[in-house]
This record gives sequence, structure tokens and C-alpha cells, in this order.
Amino acid sequence: MVTSAPAHTVVDSPCGPLTLVARDGALAGLYMHGQRHRPAQESFGPRTRLPVLARVAEQLDAYFAGDLTRFDLDLSLDGTAFQRSVWAGLLTIPYGMTVSYRELAEQLGQPGASRAVGLANGRNPIGIIVPCHRVVGANGSLTGYGGGLDRKRWLLEFERGAQQTVLGDAFA
Repeated sequence: MVTSAPAHTVVDSPCGPLTLVARDGALAGLYMHGQRHRPAQESFGPRTRLPVLARVAEQLDAYFAGDLTRFDLDLSLDGTAFQRSVWAGLLTIPYGMTVSYRELAEQLGQPGASRAVGLANGRNPIGIIVPCHRVVGANGSLTGYGGGLDRKRWLLEFERGAQQTVLGDAFA
């Protein structure tokens, strides 16, 4: 199988700059500034304008404008079979809703795998679009988020329709 080299662009958002990475005509990464488990910048390939990245940017703009609640993009999720199953489970969580790590593990048919689900969630390479921010602790508490708990709180409140201020400068 021949794969194309990655390429990236950076777009502004209300929660700071987002690095979008494309590979083989699909979105392979969406990383926030200061994100935990963010790959080395060199792995993103050259900065460029590709149609796939323009489409991602358009859908992110619509999402942050409150006009889009479900993304329609080709995704390239590179991970273990278990990680990919968790990330597929994340895509089923409705906009504005949350589930616990335990609930997600149960949905995956692995009720004892809450911690493993949490670890896979933390390695999600496509934040926001693959909505790992919608997973919370069993008691509803905000726990772990690669982009930081302030961003997680902001995204959840945004999706619930709360008035928002732009956090971009705080996370640049």
C-alpha cells in the first residue's frame, strides 16, 4: 500500500490555534497548542493548502459558529484495533451530550476496560471532530483531556449552548 506524505495547515479557532494534518486525502490529525501526546511538528509534513484541509477548516468554522453538530469528513485514524474501536465509539456520542468512561467501555462490550478506554481516549489524534471531550468521569466530573480541562469545559459548555468567550489568546 502506497501512502502519501502528510501535510498540514494551522487554523484559528475560539479555543486556540488548531493544527490540521492530512494524509492520503483524509484528516489524520487535529492538534491543539500545548496538547498532551502531540506528535513532533516534523511529523506533520509541509505547511500547505490542500482541498481536504480546506474542507476541514470550513466544517470547523461552521461548528464554532453553532451551525454544524456532526462532521462529514474522511478520517484516517492510525492506532491499535482497540484504540480505533474507542475512537469509533466516540463518534457515536451525540453533540451536547456526555458519557462516562465506564459507559463507553460497556458500549464497546468491555465493561471492565474503563482505564483502557481512558488511555485510548487520551491518544485520540483528531480532537474535537472525534469528540473525546464528551467523555467524563463516572460522577460527571471533568477528568483528563489532552487539550487541557479548560478547553474541555469550554467545548462542553459551547455544545450545551452556554454563552462563550473566545479562549484563543489564552491557549495560543
